[in-house]
Amino acid sequence: MTDISSVYPKVSIEFCNKCKWGLRSFWYQQELLQTFDDKIKELSLKPRNDQPGIFLIKGYFYIDTKFHTVVLWDRKIDGGFPDAKTLKQRIKKLLFNEKIDIGKHNDGCDTVLGKSVVSEEGIKTACEDCIGK
Repeated sequence: MTDISSVYPKVSIEFCNKCKWGLRSFWYQQELLQTFDDKIKELSLKPRNDQPGIFLIKGYFYIDTKFHTVVLWDRKIDGGFPDAKTLKQRIKKLLFNEKIDIGKHNDGCDTVLGKSVVSEEGIKTACEDCIGK
């Protein structure tokens, strides 16, 4: 019997092949492989021709004897494509529950996930997740 921790978590990148988003998907895959090394047990690319405009990144994990799927990024909902740092922070937060180190340059404030805090001058200073760190 296979230890479940040896096959999860997984990440899949579904992309519109007709939109020529293959290279962008390969780049995200390479970024995730370099950052998460062997912590992500499977990283798959799924070219899609049946859903024009799709760009969807999903995470799969196993906890409390149940399988879970979470949408890490949806181009149509999240508005475009993520920068690498934002995607890595979402994966760290949603798949690893913040328990792993992804490097100092990838940590820090993520106003996409946390509620941003705006100073009196109207400048974004941090997000609620970063306050007190």
